[in-house]
Amino acid sequence: VRLDLAPLLEATAAHLTVDIGTCETVQFAPQYLRSILYNLLSNAVKYRQPGRMPRVQLRCQVVDALLVLEVTDNGLGLSEQQQSKLFRLFERLHGHVTGSGVGLYMVKRIVENMGGTITVQSEMGVGTTFRVTFPT
Repeated sequence: VRLDLAPLLEATAAHLTVDIGTCETVQFAPQYLRSILYNLLSNAVKYRQPGRMPRVQLRCQVVDALLVLEVTDNGLGLSEQQQSKLFRLFERLHGHVTGSGVGLYMVKRIVENMGGTITVQSEMGVGTTFRVTFPT
């Protein structure tokens, strides 16, 4: 995923930090994990705050028999109203970035089909954290 994101990271001078902690051996279909990570990480960079160096952090840990993936950024952030629409099919919340409105819908479907959950915490002008949990 990092190699796929390299051109975007370089073009935006984004700083990506990865801390996989105890998650070195994840029992998960690689293509699904790749889709989840690529969508969350690329969105974190694409929806950056103008005039601020993009910082994105990927963390993974095991908490209470759950595998927890978190992607945190210092980007545009989302209002509560935007957060309520975030995972809808073809929903586009920002017009300045090209896209189809399918990525986060697909991520949510993959996560839920694998028995997991995805949540978002965000503040306008501060940034966003996506949290994906799976049973271990």
